[in-house]
Amino acid sequence: QLQLVESGGGLVQPGGSLRLSCAASGSLFGYYAIGWFRQAPGKEREGVSCVSISGADTKYADSVKGRFSISRDNVKNTVYLQMNNLKLEDAAVYFCAALAGEYCTIGALGYDYWGQGTQVTVSS
Repeated sequence: QLQLVESGGGLVQPGGSLRLSCAASGSLFGYYAIGWFRQAPGKEREGVSCVSISGADTKYADSVKGRFSISRDNVKNTVYLQMNNLKLEDAAVYFCAALAGEYCTIGALGYDYWGQGTQVTVSS
């Protein structure tokens, strides 16, 4: 069993930055790749970024490339999503999820565990 808890969301102006955290409990963190997803009202959930178990492999949606950066700390059992130059369209509930195996994908299929989400609001 793996429990994921997101934090770090909030209200930010366009162009601002936030760092989201995904903290995992349990001893299985090292067996899972981690992905970040988001869902805005009335829209489908979309993959944002993901990181492999080792941290060497990362992927990003085209909409966030160059602005978001994902990393993981396997000692602290935490994955971070640094979000810079936020845009109005980045506003959503952000979820982290765990995918068994070394490599990750920003497609939601196969992710076994999900957090409850953290709200990111981008507004002037």
